[in-house]
Amino acid sequence: MTITRLLSFSAILFLGAGNVMAQEETWTSYRDAYKLMIRFEKYGKPKHLIQSHYQVVPRNGNLSLDGVRLTLTWSSTQLELPLDAAGRAVFPLLKSAYDDNARLLLNRAPNLYMLQPQISIAPRADGVYETANLRAACEQILQYWRYVGKASMQDKQCVGVRFSYAINGRDAVVKFRSGEHAPTSLPVEEGSAFADDSGATYKTLTYRFSDWPEKGQIVTQSAPVAIAAVFK
Repeated sequence: MTITRLLSFSAILFLGAGNVMAQEETWTSYRDAYKLMIRFEKYGKPKHLIQSHYQVVPRNGNLSLDGVRLTLTWSSTQLELPLDAAGRAVFPLLKSAYDDNARLLLNRAPNLYMLQPQISIAPRADGVYETANLRAACEQILQYWRYVGKASMQDKQCVGVRFSYAINGRDAVVKFRSGEHAPTSLPVEEGSAFADDSGATYKTLTYRFSDWPEKGQIVTQSAPVAIAAVFK
């Protein structure tokens, strides 16, 4: 057996001890991802209405997240990072993994998916959102992206908030209500959950600030897959 084959065989045995990974996988340095994600933790401006995740994104809309697994592996440890319906994982900030130069492994070929930080609006358990808070949350996301130097955000403005639901779901109901208006449903469209997400298609309902009275509430019938800021 050649040295190359022996090394390949050893790698297969190592991966087989934990979650079974595809023969081709996407991987990235945990240290590199850590440096991106720790920025949010250290960010000193208001962020109480938003949240940070590490996201797996299909490179085209024909790809599904079904069966996709993200695993953090270092030394003799493997930690699976569960993905939500939008491909997001809660990113663990672990000194031991950082010191060991751990790897983030995705059981898919490198040309099919990519890994990226994602900032979204934190969901509320009661499903009721004050419109003033949604405007503030959008602004918090915009200011954070500018802080980290995201070039596409430097000349953008907040124009709304998008609620996304599974494309085959029947619970995509989001309404605007205020003391002066009867509850009115937002229109349902199809599109991506985030502006920089070219993958899966969702049922989306966008609360555009200019289309509604400034004061009121947005009420959701069920928890959305994601709540994203909309910029223009």
